[in-house]
Amino acid sequence: MSTLSLDAEALAADLARRLRALPAPEGGVVLVGIWSGGAWLAERLQRELGLPGAHGVISSTLHRDDFGSRGLASTADPTALPFDVDGRHVLLIDDVLHTGRTTRAVINELFDYGRPASVTLAVLVDRGGRELPIEAAVSAARISLPASQKLTLTRDAAGRLSFAITDNNQEGAA
Repeated sequence: MSTLSLDAEALAADLARRLRALPAPEGGVVLVGIWSGGAWLAERLQRELGLPGAHGVISSTLHRDDFGSRGLASTADPTALPFDVDGRHVLLIDDVLHTGRTTRAVINELFDYGRPASVTLAVLVDRGGRELPIEAAVSAARISLPASQKLTLTRDAAGRLSFAITDNNQEGAA
């Protein structure tokens, strides 16, 4: 595992700035972070954007198209939505957008909880390589990596964010 030269802290600040510039939908927005890196970002953005209430966390585990080969990552489902999603404008937060499969699975999970008025995707890094027609409305950075590499957001005990890059052969397919 090696550290990528992307500054995750600077990108998180840039993402917050870009989100502040978006027009606020009528009725406001609720943040939902995709487990785990997106959940860390949503937690931070909730504070930095001064949004009322709590952010939600959502997992893609039960709706993944590769569930049969991956199985459950743990026995506990981290999905926790402390608000009703019906009619709400949801700002879906993720750390890295790659194939689009996690985003598709999370949207399916979100609709299990109700029907949002809208869903907008914001990501820290868009690394390309899409396999599905999914695009982030806001991204702090766009990079290109070989399909054999995985970009992962990490968080230390103090809450500081950084990126790591690994070879998929070391950890299995993402």
